[in-house]
Amino acid sequence: MIDSKIEDALNQQIELEARSSHFYLAMASWAENHGLNGTAEFLYRHSDEERMHMLKLVRFVNERGGKAVIPALDSPKSDFSGLQTIFSTLLEHETNVTQSINEVVDLCLSRKDYTTHNFMQWYVAEQIEEEALARNILDKLALIGSDKGGLYLFDRDLEQLQPEA
Repeated sequence: MIDSKIEDALNQQIELEARSSHFYLAMASWAENHGLNGTAEFLYRHSDEERMHMLKLVRFVNERGGKAVIPALDSPKSDFSGLQTIFSTLLEHETNVTQSINEVVDLCLSRKDYTTHNFMQWYVAEQIEEEALARNILDKLALIGSDKGGLYLFDRDLEQLQPEA
């Protein structure tokens, strides 16, 4: 049976992953409405990936004898000033997710729940990749600056970029 404090923490993480999926979906819709189809495709896939992260947590909580709570979600922000804003916001959000995951891992260690600690190591590694990807994209946007040709190529290349998980 899963420890109640860890169950609560995992349910908070479920909500955070669900909000991430919802948020990236809103970003994808914005990009698609601004002719950035490659960026939209990347963000749609990223939204799906975040949903899979949530489902993995839901199943884990339930398998351990807990009760996963499926959260109600508020509408995310849906208007952005540009790609720099989208990916800066994405990086900030992923940094917050990393912090949350680290808090769950810390709680697992303090409660001596090594099973959940082991399970959460996948999320720890995933967050390293998520943050690195966002930083890499921001670096590319900085190189492009206001060059429309560069933006075209960036958008086309982003469509081909596949999520790791």
